[in-house]
Amino acid sequence: MSQITSRSNPRVKQMRALRQRKEREATGLCLIEGVRHVTEAASAGITLESIAYAPEQLTSPFVLAFIRQQAERGVSCLALSSEVFDSIADKDSPQSIVAIAHQRTTDLAELSPANMAWGVALVAPQDPGNVGSILRTMNAVGAGALILIDSAVDPYHPTCIRASMGALFWHPVTRATFGQFATWASKQGYHILGTSVHGTVDYRQADYTPPLVLLMGSEREGLSERQEEICRQLVRLPMRGRVSSLNLSVATGVMLYAAFERLEMSVPHRCEQPSL
Repeated sequence: MSQITSRSNPRVKQMRALRQRKEREATGLCLIEGVRHVTEAASAGITLESIAYAPEQLTSPFVLAFIRQQAERGVSCLALSSEVFDSIADKDSPQSIVAIAHQRTTDLAELSPANMAWGVALVAPQDPGNVGSILRTMNAVGAGALILIDSAVDPYHPTCIRASMGALFWHPVTRATFGQFATWASKQGYHILGTSVHGTVDYRQADYTPPLVLLMGSEREGLSERQEEICRQLVRLPMRGRVSSLNLSVATGVMLYAAFERLEMSVPHRCEQPSL
């Protein structure tokens, strides 16, 4: 296979452009970097449009076999010179393979207790790394969908994909306004469990009965009064030191494992995947 040696190649330019949110939103595509993330996307049934790799940097027989397999399935596989590949790859964590993939979208109306026993809703998260880390923890405990409420975060931001360790591709992720979320949760009969500094219930004694959504407030402002009103319970995470709050992904991880323990692993998993 001949190598692409020009940084001006249209396919190369498209890959660089997908680092920008504007391009991702306009095309419905995203850029996936790294062996783990690309192969997880393929395993999850995400449609890969093309794969690019640098033969000089790629020595893994597993990855080379994966590329041949994808080429046989009709995926465009592009060999790039190291210089051209480096113009695409993350400078802080260079990888030997990248892929252009179609984003998978889920509408909130598609979710119900029939296909999501429990999940997580985040109010106005700002950091794509936190969102990715939360997805990774959700995958570990077998939670269902992630609902982004009034959110500016793009779940297909490269940082989110990387932090999720591929878990993004195994979970429905949907966006909604708070009003849409509240209406949906009431109609579907979800038990909303919110975390708040005003919580009176220790998270270890909370009611995690499904169908359940863990509602996590923004790091900056927590849950608003209106958001607290839709919660069946408001719980608190005790803190003994001088800090007044936890990082969003840490707090959500604590809640996810508390729910996981209480549910005694009896909730059907949406993701039948090995531990990430």
